[in-house]
Amino acid sequence: MPEKIDPTLPVEPPQRLNAIQISVLESEVIEALRQIFDPEIPCNIYDLGLIYEVDISPEAAAVVTMTLTSPACPVAESLPVDVENAVAGVPGVRSSKVDLVWDPPFTIDRIPEHIRLDLGLL
Repeated sequence: MPEKIDPTLPVEPPQRLNAIQISVLESEVIEALRQIFDPEIPCNIYDLGLIYEVDISPEAAAVVTMTLTSPACPVAESLPVDVENAVAGVPGVRSSKVDLVWDPPFTIDRIPEHIRLDLGLL
């Protein structure tokens, strides 16, 4: 029979991640971001260049800085929520936050050359 938990005992704070664990978790978050596709362009949002930064803290808090193709993007309200939920669903992430920015603005130059070639933009 499992041992009962004594609610009067102090709860230990979660372990802090080391640099290797942060790097692994960042890679897993990026992989989760690669599963989210722009509704108008057949490419995932990471390879499209909409993700500017993925920051993982030693406390396993993930902050994603991203933009959209334009402020009038039809998924401007839902895509950041989808990103935050996808990141929160990565095992090991304790909290997630999305910062939506417009500076620097998205341009086709942010798309890697091999993706532009696949999209017929070269």
